[in-house]
Amino acid sequence: MSSAVLTKTAISGATGLVGTELASALKKAGHSVRALSRKSGIPDSIQWDPAKGVLNPQSLSDVDTVVHLAGENIAGSRWTAAVKERIRSSRVEGTRNLVKSLAAVEKRPRTLVCASAIGLYGDRGDETLTESSTPGTGYLADVCKAWEHEAMAAADLGMRVVCVRIGVVLSPKGGALAKMLLPFKLGVGGIVGSGKQYWSWIGLNDLVRIIQFCIETESVKGPVNAVSPNPLTNYDFTKAVGSVLHRPTVFPLPGFMATLVLGEMANDLLLASTRVIPQQLQQHGFQFEQPDLISCLKHELA
Repeated sequence: MSSAVLTKTAISGATGLVGTELASALKKAGHSVRALSRKSGIPDSIQWDPAKGVLNPQSLSDVDTVVHLAGENIAGSRWTAAVKERIRSSRVEGTRNLVKSLAAVEKRPRTLVCASAIGLYGDRGDETLTESSTPGTGYLADVCKAWEHEAMAAADLGMRVVCVRIGVVLSPKGGALAKMLLPFKLGVGGIVGSGKQYWSWIGLNDLVRIIQFCIETESVKGPVNAVSPNPLTNYDFTKAVGSVLHRPTVFPLPGFMATLVLGEMANDLLLASTRVIPQQLQQHGFQFEQPDLISCLKHELA
């Protein structure tokens, strides 16, 4: 991790899976942290309603960095038209309202680090994807493009903007891995679809370190792929999880069954192939602590 000037950082989504761990890590490193929260009464928090754009600009006047992680859970429920609109609005409209508030700050923060997702690249087979690759097509790709567009508007305010394109986050505390653990432990885990689709993943520990690196490293800006340098096919991913848990992986989930159960979400989150490389991080010298899946699983499940 770089030796950087300590910052005053405001975090939206500070009580979520990533936000909680990030706030803890930043405090341990000596940074000052405040939460951007819809709830009142939280000590040292800044009240913010992302849907209505309610945020007192002066509350950000002494903040150096804003980390924007808030958004509707993308895998919280089956994608109906209403759910898809909530997912999109929470990201696109929420980010737009945040940047509008930043524009009204006289002494505004120097940096905005905004979450994004590798869903921006769409379903790309075995094509190797970097930050310079073109966006894909489909619902998630369109959401991510609009999301990043709103975040990058802060660059016109003279701010350094980083869009962290997050892969499949691995942690037993939540996200994809937490949902996989029970079926694997019961011995009914298996490959999904053909198993040939690439999953670009990142352990929660390294994801938090990546966001902190983006905060502290002034030369980092624009899109940053927050993924391990070692993406795997779903087949290899499944075998690795089974190996670490000492469980068989002989119960496949056919693609048609995944689509039947989960609908459109299955196509975008489970069956799409996205082989992403963290080129920006590698060029800036970021060192992963768990670059391979086996070491990541052992660390996160320890």
